[in-house]
Amino acid sequence: MNMFDIPDLPRERLMAYGGQGVSTAELLAVILGTGTRGRSATKLAQHILHSVGGIVQLARATPGELVDMPGIGVARAARIAAAFHLGRRAMEATLPPADFMRNPKSLYERLRLRLSGLSQEVFLVVALDSRNAVMDEIEVARGCLTGVEVHPREVFRPLIRRAAAAAVVAHNHPSGDLRPSDEDASLTYRLHAAGQIVGIPVLDHVVIGATGYLSLFDELGLR
Repeated sequence: MNMFDIPDLPRERLMAYGGQGVSTAELLAVILGTGTRGRSATKLAQHILHSVGGIVQLARATPGELVDMPGIGVARAARIAAAFHLGRRAMEATLPPADFMRNPKSLYERLRLRLSGLSQEVFLVVALDSRNAVMDEIEVARGCLTGVEVHPREVFRPLIRRAAAAAVVAHNHPSGDLRPSDEDASLTYRLHAAGQIVGIPVLDHVVIGATGYLSLFDELGLR
């Protein structure tokens, strides 16, 4: 049997040849399960990939955005979102544990897979104990493509509940441009000052992009 003997049966092709032997559209077709009237599962998958601009853009789409795409619906949107999240978690599971925050790179290595591929900004706070070991990782706010609104009280409330000794915070820039906005700088100054008052110092605020990071504490001279 050669790979052209199964013309449009992506599941059977996957079983026969493995993941490396089928196209991206065919893998998506397996997740979709079936096609629509007049369009096979593979043709539907090709249409979806073309409509969103490729696999990276599809991975960034939220379940709500997927539901609105013609031919997907709630069940298929849930399956697509679940598949991408499983992939991310599998990648995270292969990383060595990063239990201590030693520098901005440590924070980047810990959070990059969680934040990469998102289409909106997400603000996270990592609670630390007196040795800078990670106690917890909390999502504080979720915004849009170009910004996320955060108030210091939302950052310090979970830190106080967990009796954290210190914290580091981070948010992503979906555009990949690591340059901080004026709002990023203002929030960093406020968090730094509030941490000194509350007694839970914020040790850094890191902007995370697809391929790198930027320390706002280094940028603003707060070390």
